[in-house]
Amino acid sequence: MKKIICVVLTTIASFANAQSILPKSATEIAPLLIGEKIPDVILKSSDNVTVPIKSLLKKKKTVLVFYRGGWCPYCNMHLSALAEAEEQILGLGYQIIAISPDAPENLKLTEEKDKIKYTLLSDSRGELAKAVGISFEAPENYKSIINVNSKGENKEFLPVPSIFVLNTDNEIEFEFITPDFKHRITTELLIAVLKTLK
Repeated sequence: MKKIICVVLTTIASFANAQSILPKSATEIAPLLIGEKIPDVILKSSDNVTVPIKSLLKKKKTVLVFYRGGWCPYCNMHLSALAEAEEQILGLGYQIIAISPDAPENLKLTEEKDKIKYTLLSDSRGELAKAVGISFEAPENYKSIINVNSKGENKEFLPVPSIFVLNTDNEIEFEFITPDFKHRITTELLIAVLKTLK
């Protein structure tokens, strides 16, 4: 009996350890699939208030955006493009929520710099990015940048830039995941998708 318990505990420990190992590159991630649900994780707002993501997602259909951080010029261009299309996206019955490893105070800077009115949330420890399956081990040349921008919370991971379109049950209805961080979905294509899903 002791042997069986020992084997079971070893198997559980091995599985938990495997789940915590980050993929080595953006092309090795294993994201959630269409039809799966976004897990409920506690994040922080730009005002440093804790926010259970589920409480926001159940309010309205959601365009959920994961970006690398306010330090990334490609992310800033994408966030600005979404800000320009926000009125049209809202008109289709969706809200926009964008998540990065940046600390709350750095989210504030991004809001001001890129004139963002939609919700930005901090996932500094990567709990949601890891649970969704889009985080990977940051290359060495990024580790000091992400450490500074997360106020020391993140020393190891980057999220692959991604968009998930969700219904009010947290279910993924569409996803666009780009291991090449220089390429993002255009707002025109996103709006066409939202119209189709409506």
